[in-house]
Amino acid sequence: MSWLLIALLGVPLAGATVLLVPSGADTAARERLLRVHGPAVSGVTFALSVVLAAAFDHGDAARVQFVTDLAWIPGLDLRFHLGVDGISLPLVVLTTLLTFLCFVYLCRGRADGPGQLLSPGRGGNRPRALVFTLLVLEVGMIGTFLALDLLLFFVFFEVVLIPMYFVIAIWGGRARRAAATKFILYTLLGSVVLLLGLLIIWSQTGTLDMTALAQARGTGMSRSVQIIAFLAVGIGLAVKAPMWPLHTWLPDAHTEAPTVGSVLLAGVLLKMGTYGFARIAIPVLPDGAAAVAPWLGAFAVIGIIYGSLACLAQRDLKRMIAYSSVGHMGFVLLGFATLTPVGINGALFGNIAHGLITALLFFVAGAIKERYGTSDMPALGGGMLTRLPHLGSLLTFACVASLGLPGLAGFWGEMLALLGAFEPATGLSGPLYLVFMALGGLGTVLTAAYFLLMLSRVTHGRSTETVHVPILAAAGTDALPSTGPTGSEDDALGSRAGEEEDLPAAAGGGDTHPPGAVSAGRPQMPDVMGYELAAWVPLIALILLFGLWPKALLLLTDPVVRTLVGAP
Repeated sequence: MSWLLIALLGVPLAGATVLLVPSGADTAARERLLRVHGPAVSGVTFALSVVLAAAFDHGDAARVQFVTDLAWIPGLDLRFHLGVDGISLPLVVLTTLLTFLCFVYLCRGRADGPGQLLSPGRGGNRPRALVFTLLVLEVGMIGTFLALDLLLFFVFFEVVLIPMYFVIAIWGGRARRAAATKFILYTLLGSVVLLLGLLIIWSQTGTLDMTALAQARGTGMSRSVQIIAFLAVGIGLAVKAPMWPLHTWLPDAHTEAPTVGSVLLAGVLLKMGTYGFARIAIPVLPDGAAAVAPWLGAFAVIGIIYGSLACLAQRDLKRMIAYSSVGHMGFVLLGFATLTPVGINGALFGNIAHGLITALLFFVAGAIKERYGTSDMPALGGGMLTRLPHLGSLLTFACVASLGLPGLAGFWGEMLALLGAFEPATGLSGPLYLVFMALGGLGTVLTAAYFLLMLSRVTHGRSTETVHVPILAAAGTDALPSTGPTGSEDDALGSRAGEEEDLPAAAGGGDTHPPGAVSAGRPQMPDVMGYELAAWVPLIALILLFGLWPKALLLLTDPVVRTLVGAP
């Protein structure tokens, strides 16, 4: 038994459990302790993942290492089976890193700064509940990437849904409850289909051991059974990915989620769906994968084009980034659809690159919304590079990385996915995949178009003065109309219309007062703050590292991929 994997799950779980114990300290002491608790627990978890990466045998990345295999429910032969290999290791480190950076962003800096955990709120921003929810969410995300038992994978896969629902529903924007309800309905329905597929595999093979199933490569299952199981598993995973046309929950969830919710949703939760294709669907059901791969590729390229065109039509910055995720995850799914080592390596590389880049984009978009009081691009007024030069430069860097500029991490995943489509696996239609490659290439052009168009509107030009909620609020609450949702749901949560602006502040996503004085009708907005740089610089460094040295990731994933697809 490996204590390291148990500790990776146990530390955040223990940290969340401690918060359930009533505290006798005064309010000020509790607030000071809470500002330390989240970063400390997530920091220890991140340190454990770094130790895991350092102790991992990189020369044998295809072998499952640090295995923990304990009896869980002996009567059903269910086991608590954990392990890590070259595919799951980068995702575990990414999960712990992003969670730690989210807590740094929430808990550092002045208590009244943008996005701060303890920023004042008339409705009560429930910081203790937020820290608890994020730590439980981290347990589910890490467990998903460590699980080597199909049912255990499903349990961890589902654990993340409830805390993410509450992150959106309690600390989100004005339409948070509708977005949270849509998120939970879509993902739960997808999970039901996923469970049916996993049960089909279990009934046909008699085992839930993912390692044994991958080594058997479909033995014991007929081609028709594999196709049915792949469709069920694939649909369940595609909802989380998300794949067109099962993506419609994503824009609303991202738009209404607080900053840290958007970061973890885009940076980790979407990867749980695509990880399932690499860990379960393709290696366990190879005949089903070969039969469905052309359809998967078709839906992937439709998602690439659709996501790009939808981005061109958006006014809201966060919503545009959400639709960009549909396009970028389309490249990941296209890589899987090639069923080649090149394409699948590109998909796995794109997973990590998208997690880093989109996390940075949502961090910056949240900072912009907190300063301007809106994320509506026409209302931002342009000229950000003049008004907030550092923040505008970081937005430019994140957008250029996301559009796939060579030398940055976003380039390699898309390039390898397209290269895999140029020469797909044996048995797949070469001309059809050439069409997929051409459409994917068009998608890269459209991606550059919508990012450059957004930058021209937001960062360039002259700064246009507009009046936003934070400015009006400085004149008194009587000048503000009721903007929050009303009704029995709000009453049950103890929320009033005037408090809608306070709840999001706890999670770094609401329309809050930017620090600084307001003079002559012009808010004195601060540029990038120290705690923001502390949360963002690691992402920038990794985007540069993997862009300039892609071998750092490919050396981990390639041996595993070749083993899973049976390539030499």
